[in-house]
Amino acid sequence: VQHELVTPYGLRTLAPTDLRYKGMYVGNRRSRDQAYHNGTVWAWLLGPYVTACRKAQAISNYELEHRIRVLFTQQIIQAGLGTISEVFDGDPPHEPRGCIAQAWSVAEPLRAYLEDLVWIRPQYEKKVLQA
Repeated sequence: VQHELVTPYGLRTLAPTDLRYKGMYVGNRRSRDQAYHNGTVWAWLLGPYVTACRKAQAISNYELEHRIRVLFTQQIIQAGLGTISEVFDGDPPHEPRGCIAQAWSVAEPLRAYLEDLVWIRPQYEKKVLQA
């Protein structure tokens, strides 16, 4: 995962070494549809990646924080002010593509940052709901 899928802006949906890989989300609708799940980078995948790395202690907290910081500091002002694009090209320089404002692209990396790195947990997490 670290060497094939992780990029500065999220995780690729398919490794570049796979024959089905499409590194650019460009062209007509058919071309874009072929690339959508075959190589584009999804920012929201940083969330589960950070959570998994944190639980496995596979990567330092500093590096995980850096990955999220790069996403937020560089992308939140590039395509849509205050938000993050839907997808990015799988190939460098990983241009933002798709919707310029995608809620899950902001929400999931933010959740991982707060819950897994800063340790701000939801207040309801340990509460038992009454029937």
